[in-house]
Amino acid sequence: MDIPKTLILIRFCFAPIILALAYFYGEQSVLCILILMYVGLLTDILDGIIARKQNSSNQNLRRLDSQTDLIFWLSIGFATWLLRSDLLRENLLGIYSIVIMEALCYVISLIKFKKETCTHAILSKFWGITLLVAFTALLGFKTAGIYFYSCVIVGFIAHLDVILIILTRWV
Repeated sequence: MDIPKTLILIRFCFAPIILALAYFYGEQSVLCILILMYVGLLTDILDGIIARKQNSSNQNLRRLDSQTDLIFWLSIGFATWLLRSDLLRENLLGIYSIVIMEALCYVISLIKFKKETCTHAILSKFWGITLLVAFTALLGFKTAGIYFYSCVIVGFIAHLDVILIILTRWV
């Protein structure tokens, strides 16, 4: 049994569930979405730990993990838009800056390596924690504030870190 791939698959399957909950059940789904978000983060942490312990960590698994992370967090972002668009509209500059930085990471990686990025940088992991806190504040407490701004700042720095890693890495 391939536990790391199973954990990645679980997170991948959470994405459409999160979107469906937000779309069809609205405000009633917030607690469930938050639980799925926390469980999803736990699967993300465990898949890497288990893969390293099993000596099954490889480039394909890391790429699958990175792409699944993107899909998972985008689903939470879209669900948050459905449920808290008023809060997000007030913070579009921060959202646009992160989207642009994410796109830049992909474009630069595709140009340099002919494949998408999957650096698994330390700052990206820290950004994951700030994403968790920001989405918890947005969804659970209906507030953006310092949690959102911290997430945007850390996200911008983490993406800049990834871009610098890509640009300085030898082919």
